[in-house]
Amino acid sequence: MIRIAKTENGLIRGFPAADPRITVFKGIPFAAPPVGNNRWRAPQLCTHWDGIYNAYEYASISIQDTPGLGTDIYCREWHVDPHIPMSEDCLYLNIWTGAQHPDDKLPVVVWFFGGAFQWGYTAEMEFDGERLARRGIVVVTVNYRLNLFGFLAHPELTAEQEESPTNFGHLDQRAGLLWVIRNISHFGGDPGNITIAGQSAGGMSVMVHLTNPSNFGLFQKAIVQSGMITSPYPHSFFGPPPSLKDAEAQGVAFFSFLGVRTLSEARQLDVKYLLRKYNEFVKTHPRMMTVYDNKTCYGNPLYLYMTGSHAHVPLLTGNTLNEFMSGITAATEEAYRMQVNTLFGDKAERFLRCPEAWMHHPDIGYAPINTIEYTTKSVLLKNQAQGGTEPCYYYQFMPDIPGWDNPGAFHSSELWFFFETLAKCWRPFKGYHYDLARKMCNYWTNFVKTGDPNGLDHDGVPLPEWKPYGNALPYQLLFESAGPKLVLQPESEFTKLLIDKLAHQILNEEGNNDEKNSGF
Repeated sequence: MIRIAKTENGLIRGFPAADPRITVFKGIPFAAPPVGNNRWRAPQLCTHWDGIYNAYEYASISIQDTPGLGTDIYCREWHVDPHIPMSEDCLYLNIWTGAQHPDDKLPVVVWFFGGAFQWGYTAEMEFDGERLARRGIVVVTVNYRLNLFGFLAHPELTAEQEESPTNFGHLDQRAGLLWVIRNISHFGGDPGNITIAGQSAGGMSVMVHLTNPSNFGLFQKAIVQSGMITSPYPHSFFGPPPSLKDAEAQGVAFFSFLGVRTLSEARQLDVKYLLRKYNEFVKTHPRMMTVYDNKTCYGNPLYLYMTGSHAHVPLLTGNTLNEFMSGITAATEEAYRMQVNTLFGDKAERFLRCPEAWMHHPDIGYAPINTIEYTTKSVLLKNQAQGGTEPCYYYQFMPDIPGWDNPGAFHSSELWFFFETLAKCWRPFKGYHYDLARKMCNYWTNFVKTGDPNGLDHDGVPLPEWKPYGNALPYQLLFESAGPKLVLQPESEFTKLLIDKLAHQILNEEGNNDEKNSGF
């Protein structure tokens, strides 16, 4: 086992995981602390240390709302500790490795957590990489700056640092990836066999990196879990990234709200004050997240992927059954028909002839859909129609999730399964849940190793075959309570209409403007 490893900054000591064949290194600095004059700058290089750095504990999480104080499902699920250390000094990563020697050249996965770019951290209990590492891969989880600390834009920033005016959170992720490329061989990993992966905002981050030409060649595979998000209906959870000009204007308004005139003054403000004022500011302004700056983000990643402007690597992607649901809200049938006419133009009657168009959910409205499912399918199919040839493996996660709150297959629930960390959850999972998690984890790690999720289960029996999703053969792997099931499911007329509408919407970069999108 590798208990002490060499890095570019000095020697580092890890410790045995629960399985002593795995070594864990926690809290490894990969960049200088982003404090003082480094606040709102691209990550700077780490300083060297003498002796051996003991990587025994997670480092402080990024500045964000205190975890564990709410009553929402995420506070019940994993944001449980209000006393977890938090600091602006947060650029650290963690490694799990089962390598025996530095020259083992094991496949590597680099994980970016989710949380709407406002919350989240690598220390969340579901992100324990031990079970993945036991399958013969090296697991790296990278922390990054969030909210105003990760995504502020301002004219002074652009003038001061033209090459990195904003998107500091994504720059942190890239710095972590580059650190891995430079150092992971000392932990038994192969810098030439890297998968970048993430869920929700982490999956959206993977999409940003997939469509940034400066990243092409840095990784060989990608995993996007619940990270392609928009809607064919008027309400969308996420739209295209704002332009740098619009984000700068928001930054100017935020500085005015803070009561400061210059960037220098803002860099001297206390972090708690900044976060408190930000939480007041976003009551009337959008939250700060990915910006289209043409330096790190080159446009709407959904559009860029659709049109082939992305790293051409194998992709594993999908969604959970009961996340990001959306529908058309209308008080009467007549009002509903009017909205459909506006949204669908000359295709409105085709839409209204579909039985799904008349389904109604009291909390969602007419024609309810899972927006991530439809967005993902639209992006994949349009990319293939325009000549994309890289294999794309699509899944839907839909087992029963037990608990008094009857949550369904909620957003992020698959994380317990892909990381095979169900035993850390409070929910009364049963044996078949553990069987499903084992298989999901095997698929995931097979993909990290080879770009193909297929292979053997632990008992030597082949996993149910998972075939790529495509226009001619739209195979989907359903993760059901009874186990994985491959289905060849041609899309219905309703689904085709919405997928085509989304493609038109994204390709025209018109967000969710219902006037402009009519008659696609």
